[in-house]
Amino acid sequence: MCGIFGILDIKTDVTELRTQALELAKSLRHRGPDWSGIWNNDNAILCHERLAIVDVDTGAQPLISRNNNHILAVNGEIYNHKALEKGLKAPYDFRTKSDCEVILPLYEQRGVDFIDDLQGMFAFILYDAEQDTYLIARDHIGIIPLYTGFDEHGNFYVASEMKALVPVCKTVQEFPPGHYLWSKTGELKRYYQRDWMDYDAVENNSSDLNELKQAFEQAVKSHLMSDVPYAVLLSGGLDSSLVSAVAAKYVAKRVEDEDRTDAWWPRLHSFAVGLEGAPDLLAAKKVADMIGTVHHEIHFTIQEGLDAIRDVIYFLETYDVTTIRAATPMYLMTRKIKAMGIKMVLSGEGSDEIFGGYLYFHKAPNAREFHEETVRKLERLHMFDCARANKATSAWGVEARVPFLDKHFMDVAMRLNPKDKMCIDGKMEKWILRKAFDDGDTLPAEVLWRQKEQFGDGVGYSWIDSIRDFVEGEISDQQLATAEFRFPVNTPDTKEGYFYRTIFEGYFPQESAARCVPGGKSIACSTVEALEWDESFKQNADPSGRSMTGVHGKQ
Repeated sequence: MCGIFGILDIKTDVTELRTQALELAKSLRHRGPDWSGIWNNDNAILCHERLAIVDVDTGAQPLISRNNNHILAVNGEIYNHKALEKGLKAPYDFRTKSDCEVILPLYEQRGVDFIDDLQGMFAFILYDAEQDTYLIARDHIGIIPLYTGFDEHGNFYVASEMKALVPVCKTVQEFPPGHYLWSKTGELKRYYQRDWMDYDAVENNSSDLNELKQAFEQAVKSHLMSDVPYAVLLSGGLDSSLVSAVAAKYVAKRVEDEDRTDAWWPRLHSFAVGLEGAPDLLAAKKVADMIGTVHHEIHFTIQEGLDAIRDVIYFLETYDVTTIRAATPMYLMTRKIKAMGIKMVLSGEGSDEIFGGYLYFHKAPNAREFHEETVRKLERLHMFDCARANKATSAWGVEARVPFLDKHFMDVAMRLNPKDKMCIDGKMEKWILRKAFDDGDTLPAEVLWRQKEQFGDGVGYSWIDSIRDFVEGEISDQQLATAEFRFPVNTPDTKEGYFYRTIFEGYFPQESAARCVPGGKSIACSTVEALEWDESFKQNADPSGRSMTGVHGKQ
C-alpha cells in the first residue's frame, strides 16, 4: 500500500505549494513508510509515499517515462502487468521492474482506453507534461481509496486519504470507483460497466461450480505477487478460510516467474484476532491445522479496543458504526503483523456482497431482489469493507489484498444464476460457493458449512456489548435528542453513532468530509433499500448480525 498526493491546475506560486505538498504528503506516510518521492513543474506537483512490495530495489515513484514527458504516481498492484507488457503495440524500455510502470506505455500507445484492462487494485495520477494534462483513475470497486478537493485559490488536490486535504481544502469529496478524470476533456467518466449489473442479463444463466472454483483459485494465485514476506488473515469464517486454503496450495513457488523457482518465503503465516475464547479463534485454529500454516492467535482486551477507537476513526476517516466495530480488532491485529516483518496480507472481503452472504439475505423475496441487492452492495463496498480492510492495515504500513474482488472472478461469480445463490430450499447463505469447494480436502466440513459471523461479532460478542455500555456513559440522552442540530448531515440515531461522530468531527470538521461517509439505517449490514423486504427490519435496524434473530444460529 502506498500514499499518493498531487496538486494540479496550479494557480499560485509553485515554490510555496511544493513545501506545502511535502508536509501534507507526510500525513500519508503510514501508508508508505519505505520511501518518499516528489516531482513538480510550474503546473503540477506529484508526491508518493511508498510501501515497497514489488521491485523493492528500483520501483520508487513517481515513475517517469523514457521521454520524460509522463509522470506517474500510483497506489496499487497491477496483477496482470506482464501480460499487458507482452500486449504492447510497440516495445518499451522499462526503467524498473515495478508492476505499475506498464501504465506509462499503455497511456502513450492508447490514451485513456487501457484502464479497464488493468487487473488489480489501484488509484493513480498521471501527468502529461507535454500537453499539460492529467489523468486520474480508480479501480473498479474502490479497493484503493482516493479523494479530491480545492483550496481557496482553486488549486486542485488529489490524495489517498482525506487527512492530507482537510488542512487546506475548503471542500473534499471521494473520487468514485470505476471512473477516470481526463483533464483534456474535463469529463468524469465511468469506465467499469458489466452486463451482470442488469438482472435481465443473468436471469436465465447456468451456474458452473467448476468454473467458479477455478476462477477463484486463479484470483488467489495472482494476488500472491510479492517480493516481501506476506501472510493471510484467517478469521475462521468461510471467506478468509477459502482464501487461506487456496493460498497455501501455491505458496511454495514464485508466481512472478510462473512457478519456475522456489518462493522466497515458502512458509505461509496466518493471523486471527479476538477476545479470549472468541468463536472466530476456535474455527481459525481448525483451518490452520488442516492447511498447515504457521498460525498466530492475537488476543485483545475490551479496554485495548476502547482505547484504540480514536485512532481507528482517524485512520479510517469514518464514523460508520459497523466499520468501526470491525476495524478496531483488525487495526490492533495489523500492528502485531507488522511487528513480525510482514508487509502484505490476503483477506476475504467481497464474498458476502457477491454471494449474498449476510444473514438478511435469507429474507430476499425473489431472485431479482436478491441480485439487485448484491449489485447495490458491490457498488457501495468502497465506503465499507474496502475502506476498512485498506485503511486499518495501511495504518501500520501493511497492504491488504482481496482476491474475491478480482475483476475476472467477479465476472464469473456475478453471472451465476441469482436463484442458485438464494437461501431457499433449505440452503444456507453462500451455499453455491461452499458447494464448489466441498471436496473433502480444502476445508474442514464444520468450517466450510459454518454460518456467517460478522467480523465485529465473531471476535467476541462482548466486544460490541462493551462498546454500547461505554458510550452510554459518554453521551447523554439530551445530546442524542438534539443530534440533528449538531449533525444535520447523516444525523446519528444511537449514542454509539453520536460518540463516533464527535471524534470524527474533531479530525475532519468540514461538512463535505462528513458527506464522504455513508449514512442511513441498516440491519445486519443491509442497504436501506433491503429494509423493505420485511416489516420487522424497519423496527429492528441494527448493523450487527445478531439483529437477525430469526436466522442467526441456524445451520
